[in-house]
Amino acid sequence: MPPEQPQVSVIMPVRDGERWLGEAICSIRNQTLTGLELLVIDDGSTDATPAILAEAAAGDPRIVVLKQQRDGLVAALNRGLAAARAPLIARLDADDVALPDRLARQVDYMAAHPDVVLLGGWATVIDEHGRPNGRDMRPSPKNLQATLLKKSPFIHPTVTFRAEAARRVGGYHAAFEAGEDYDFWLRLADIGEVAILPEPLIRYREHGGSVTRTRQLRQIYSARLAKLAAAERRAGRPDPSAALFAPPDWHDPSPGPFERESSLLFRVLELADPAVAAKTSAAAIDLDAITSQLAGLTAGERKFARAALLNLLRRHHDAPELSRAKLYWLLLRLGPLKAAKLLIAK
Repeated sequence: MPPEQPQVSVIMPVRDGERWLGEAICSIRNQTLTGLELLVIDDGSTDATPAILAEAAAGDPRIVVLKQQRDGLVAALNRGLAAARAPLIARLDADDVALPDRLARQVDYMAAHPDVVLLGGWATVIDEHGRPNGRDMRPSPKNLQATLLKKSPFIHPTVTFRAEAARRVGGYHAAFEAGEDYDFWLRLADIGEVAILPEPLIRYREHGGSVTRTRQLRQIYSARLAKLAAAERRAGRPDPSAALFAPPDWHDPSPGPFERESSLLFRVLELADPAVAAKTSAAAIDLDAITSQLAGLTAGERKFARAALLNLLRRHHDAPELSRAKLYWLLLRLGPLKAAKLLIAK
């Protein structure tokens, strides 16, 4: 006899997550809503993760372990999405903790609001030892459609979404590396309403090393492409990202028309890394890529642009063909006050 269909399927990807995995699993097992399944996708772990998962699954038939060979986060999320049996899918990361009534609150909200396809929530930030650090993540539930066109207002491990809607829009797309969640939210918002439950649903753990500069830049690049694709869809035109099956390389000498302008810009923004700036020839630096897109730069892109320009000013003696005046002019255009502070610190 097949198991009863759960009300919600929780998707939890993990790779080498032995330190906090048990606590994350317990937070789902101890939910006040019991009609659930927990799908844990092990992305080729080599630590104690497989043993922890085997023990958990043996003790609770609601826990299902899926395995893959280091295929990455997007593949793990889509594997969980394909295997989920419930009409609602919730996310939780293997280092976070769901509050006991998190799923019950979201299931009730989704039942009362059938037009909502994506529901987020708030989070209490904790450190590696589980202690609150005094900071909460509380995105505003107001004007979400407008906010979403500018940035993501959703905390990924707090969200619950409708399985049918997720499959209809094609799940997570690998082309938007480090920004696959934002692209997914935008596509869900194309077909339904989105909402945020204004209360803490999880304890969100901040720990370990900071996100690398390279990954931050890739995340910003993916967000830019996701917004451009969403704008085309909303204008009634075909999705230009449909032909992308892998993350675009902004060094590609022949980028497609969809990513061309963004690639030119990000070849300059990556000069925010001093090591990259030091080894890049002046002939390969196109400052017009910033100038031509100046008005539309996001806060994150401006931050990288300022750092890139400062690195170029520092190496000016090695590259006299780079106009010092233009570098200063661009810094001022990116924000006079911040430029002054940066130049003083320099």
